[in-house]
Amino acid sequence: MPRKAAQVSEADKHAAEGGAVAVDRALFVLSAFRLGDTSLGLAELAQRSGLYKSTLLRLLASLEHAALVQRLPDGRYSLGPEVARLNAVYAASFSLEAVVMPVLRALVQATRESAAFHVEQGEHRLCLYRVDSPQPVRDHIRAGELLPRDRGAGGRVLRAFAGEAGELYERIRRQGVIALVGDRSPDIAGVSAPVFGPDGALAGALTLTCPASRFREDFRDDVLGAARALTQGLGGNFPDFPEMPAAA
Repeated sequence: MPRKAAQVSEADKHAAEGGAVAVDRALFVLSAFRLGDTSLGLAELAQRSGLYKSTLLRLLASLEHAALVQRLPDGRYSLGPEVARLNAVYAASFSLEAVVMPVLRALVQATRESAAFHVEQGEHRLCLYRVDSPQPVRDHIRAGELLPRDRGAGGRVLRAFAGEAGELYERIRRQGVIALVGDRSPDIAGVSAPVFGPDGALAGALTLTCPASRFREDFRDDVLGAARALTQGLGGNFPDFPEMPAAA
């Protein structure tokens, strides 16, 4: 009888072209650990990776030798202390500006409007980084300025993901983006989406602003795409929001 073709594992589907198969598989096993997982059994790892248990055991032995995983007394596996060390090295060398500014510049280039990254600052929000629109008529906020936390698209996003009650904030949490015209200033429109860090916590709000007369509904897609890219650049996972706004 002809042999049945082997099923391609999830690990092999995500392998790097021209890379080392064993390394790709081992790294994919590490990526099988998700936020909230304290430990995983061999069966769970096999299911998530699509690898045979015999292959997994060999990979886990190498990962355990490198302290990237550790085998617990009950036979389950958890991430090892070397992961924490590498995270500390990464965090020490990490520059938020180096990640945020390219995303803001790309958003401005795509929309020709101004883009900013806001973080909470007590009862206000701080414009931490900003790239201005190339057009002469624009919103003239500068990096370092404090803005209201209860007005404007960026402020509304920060409040929504801090748990603020109300229909508007519920909608932001469902859609993942908000577009408002005249909320902070009568002549200014803003579109904002949340940005998340590697721990899943809110890192800030990415906001596009423009004169109300230049506002376009498709700015929502631009801002969502930029917020997703920035979240990934920070090592986070951008959620799949249950209700996305319809494209104009």
